[in-house]
Amino acid sequence: MPLLRSLRARITAAATLIVAVVMVLASIGFSAVLSSEVRDATARAAETRATELAQRVEASGTAGIADLDDDIVQVVDASGRVVAASEDADDGTLPADREGQVVTYDGDPVLIIVEDVDDDADTRIVLAASVDGDDATLATVAWLLAASTLLVVLVVAAVTWWVVGRALRPVGRIRREVDDITADRLDRRVPEPSSGDEIAALAITMNRMLDRLDASATAQRRFVSDASHELRSPLATMRQHAELARAHPDATTLDDLAEVVAEEGVRMQDLVDGLLVLTRLDEQGSQRRGPVDLDDLALAEVSRLRAAGVTVDGSAISAVQVTGDERLLGRIARNLADNAARHAASRVAIGVARDGAQAVLTVDDDGNGIPPEERERVFERFVRLDEGRARDAGGSGLGLAIVAGVVRASGGTVSVGEPPLGGARFTVRLPASD
Repeated sequence: MPLLRSLRARITAAATLIVAVVMVLASIGFSAVLSSEVRDATARAAETRATELAQRVEASGTAGIADLDDDIVQVVDASGRVVAASEDADDGTLPADREGQVVTYDGDPVLIIVEDVDDDADTRIVLAASVDGDDATLATVAWLLAASTLLVVLVVAAVTWWVVGRALRPVGRIRREVDDITADRLDRRVPEPSSGDEIAALAITMNRMLDRLDASATAQRRFVSDASHELRSPLATMRQHAELARAHPDATTLDDLAEVVAEEGVRMQDLVDGLLVLTRLDEQGSQRRGPVDLDDLALAEVSRLRAAGVTVDGSAISAVQVTGDERLLGRIARNLADNAARHAASRVAIGVARDGAQAVLTVDDDGNGIPPEERERVFERFVRLDEGRARDAGGSGLGLAIVAGVVRASGGTVSVGEPPLGGARFTVRLPASD
């Protein structure tokens, strides 16, 4: 990035320009006020001196005016004729008609003051007060203001450059770190400054974004790994039967081969569907949220299992409504019902009730149950406590993992315990609608 286009240079230039404008305007205003005050002070001193001289002329006449060597003063009559003048005022008549103005007399700037002599209204004192000292003072002040303005502007520019550079230093470190982050290095994070300012907030937000990207990439890698691992088995089964039919046509029939292909195809479809659901849950995809009657979902599973010949007790189902994605919540009920039906010895019980602010779904079976040390592990992906029986019954090891993922995404909890039937009880707790 060109240095002049950098944020540091632009902030420094803006701050320097603003301070320079403010200092110049302040200096001009200060000079104007100081000039007015200095002129007023000189005028008051000259008026006081003129009054003293008028009193002297009134008291003793004009005899002592010629002896004055520090004042430029003339005594004039009504016609404007100079009656008496000091030693420094004999080079010409002072302009009495320009009272209160600065004129040039004998090459020097002077302020004209006129004062009447009390006893003789036709006689006046004309005093020329030098303003050389005032001009020198104002010139010195102007130079000091110019120098101080330049110094302040330079200091502000340097300090702003340093402060902005120091403030933006973490941005440079963040930028360099982000440049090094690639798809296979999403575990890296940008440094988070301890300053607690906006840059620190930016670093924290960026790290949260990297966390989400890392989680999404991990979910995708897990999906590919799980899919390749689990799909290998049905594909191998179909390939073995196909090779057997080709090598030994008499050992199998076309119907047998078609049945194997159909069963393994259904199994592959269930695996893909389950993996897609888990991937969307891992990525925290948006859900279509709305009011859902949990009791209706449970009653639908009771009817489905009964139609399949399973003995199901649905007497404990009462009306409870929750808020969520009806399709995903339906998968909770279906997966738990299928799991109970696969492991039940003779009966399954499904119940729905309200417990305070929570809706509670329970699914019981009278099977062998789940050992306490395995009750957390059953919600992991591809976990089968009874590998042969689960695979023969069509289980993929994803059903309970999907239940746990949907429940977690819906703000609830799921646990395993022991029911009155003696097998396993899965209890799902979700926030109930008001």
